[in-house]
Amino acid sequence: MADEEKDGKVDELTARIQALTSTVEELSARLSRSSAPVAPPLSDSTVNPADEEDVGDLSEVTEEVLAWVGKASLLPRLSTLCFLLVVALGLRTLTDNGIVDTLPGSVLGMGYAALLMLAGWRYYSKGSPLSPVLAACGAALMSIIVVETHSRFQSLPLVPAYLTLMATGIIMAVISYRFNVFTPISTGTLGMCLAGAAIDYPSPFFPYLAMILWTANLLAFFAVRIRRSSWLRWIVLMVSLFMLQLWGARLTIPPGSNEWATDASSVAWFPPVLSIFVATYFALSLAGIIRNGTANSERFDYLLPVINCVWAFNIAIVTAHTWGTGDARVGLIGMLFALLHFGVAFWLAEQKKSTNAGINAFLFAGLTLTALALPHATGTLLFSLPAVSAISIALFFFSHRWRNGGTRIISYLGQLYAVSALIIMLTGKGSSSLLLITLIPTGLLAVITLSHYMLARRYTPCGDSRFFSRLDRGDRSAVFILLASLYSQFFFMRISAFHLLLNAPGNLSNSYRCAQSIIINVGAAALMLIAAYRHNREIRNVAILVTLVGGVNVFLFDLLGTHGMPLVLSVFTFGIVAALESILLGRWHREPVS
Repeated sequence: MADEEKDGKVDELTARIQALTSTVEELSARLSRSSAPVAPPLSDSTVNPADEEDVGDLSEVTEEVLAWVGKASLLPRLSTLCFLLVVALGLRTLTDNGIVDTLPGSVLGMGYAALLMLAGWRYYSKGSPLSPVLAACGAALMSIIVVETHSRFQSLPLVPAYLTLMATGIIMAVISYRFNVFTPISTGTLGMCLAGAAIDYPSPFFPYLAMILWTANLLAFFAVRIRRSSWLRWIVLMVSLFMLQLWGARLTIPPGSNEWATDASSVAWFPPVLSIFVATYFALSLAGIIRNGTANSERFDYLLPVINCVWAFNIAIVTAHTWGTGDARVGLIGMLFALLHFGVAFWLAEQKKSTNAGINAFLFAGLTLTALALPHATGTLLFSLPAVSAISIALFFFSHRWRNGGTRIISYLGQLYAVSALIIMLTGKGSSSLLLITLIPTGLLAVITLSHYMLARRYTPCGDSRFFSRLDRGDRSAVFILLASLYSQFFFMRISAFHLLLNAPGNLSNSYRCAQSIIINVGAAALMLIAAYRHNREIRNVAILVTLVGGVNVFLFDLLGTHGMPLVLSVFTFGIVAALESILLGRWHREPVS
């Protein structure tokens, strides 16, 4: 028997080889005939060779398109979609014309949509190319019918409508996981989310709607396991945040106004629902980062922690301020949540459960939430800024320990935020910006930021950091930390000068204005001396920049708005700085530079 089978296979291969040989001979004959000279056609017009190439290219493109259409089964799917819509529109026409009552017509429509979903399940098991059309049409029709039946005909109560949408999304998810396909779960989740938001908009019953949105977020997370496509998660997230923001905005309307339309149950449900969503987004982002391990996670997982913190804290603080429950409580809860983010980041770094980007996602979210929540927890923004600055310099040490360039950038951003907030607070025209107590935070910021810059120049960034290896190889971004330190020192000296001049004779405003120019000039001279001593180009360039600022302040403001001995000292100090820099810059080329 085995010999007979071998003989049969040999005969079959022989026949195939002979067929291929004959085919090759036929093609060779055609090519030889086509290569023979052909007399030109008797015509007055000539054929352009470029036109022949265009026709050939066009025919090739046409053949490729037709081949793609055939492989994708586009025409059968399109015709099936048309027939399914014809049946759905026919049922709708019967209901609109009163031939079938509203409730039976709605039941028929939902039954038809459910039948399509079951048919999609069955066709998926057979491997039919029509299965995505059936499943997607069933889910889409079910969502549309539920919204229209409840909103337009008022024949479907709210609870059955939401439960029907949830059942549709879950069934579609089961089909996707059963056959490892993405279309059912994406269509079912998207339809459930959008249809739930559309029911009774803009005045839905938010606790029930929150249940729909929470389920949609979970399904969108599990859909990523089937296909790495984050567009579904982004759409569901944006719809969820928008509807919850709308809920919070309605709660901020005063109870006595005519627009108040939120009942007591909606007010009572808001804090626990908000907490559930915050915890869910935190868990989903952590699970997404851990699930991918050292592989590249989706950008959604990296951005979700900071989006979750900023959105949730802002809506919580606004509603708490409206209800009069106190901002300090929300600030303390925010600080605890920020510490949780820091703890998760440290755990990921020690356990090697994530890439550096995953660690930085939670560090950045924790630092952002600290900057938002600490002023409310302490009751003052001014004294919370040194704490943010101290946390930033601590992150710098951890970046060196973990060899994480992203953590180093986050530490820079924290310092820049602290000093920027200080500048915004102290540049006001009121006398509160010159209080003696402001010397404490400004002095602390000046010391911390200067220490941060010195550490940045002592410890170079790690070589495997994408930012520092491609965009900033010399770590020039640390110069902004030096400028932030100079700003803090300037405000510290300015406030000190103001209080020293309070008891001095003469016009306080005139003396104080020139004193600021003198502080800038003296600072430029000190920087130039340090740069010359260390042969440091970076500090030299900063000194030149500060000198330009001092010159503008002296010649553009002091000369036009001040007088007397303060003006003389202002111009004199700038002259000394100019002379000093001319001497040092003239000798600069003789010394080695760093």
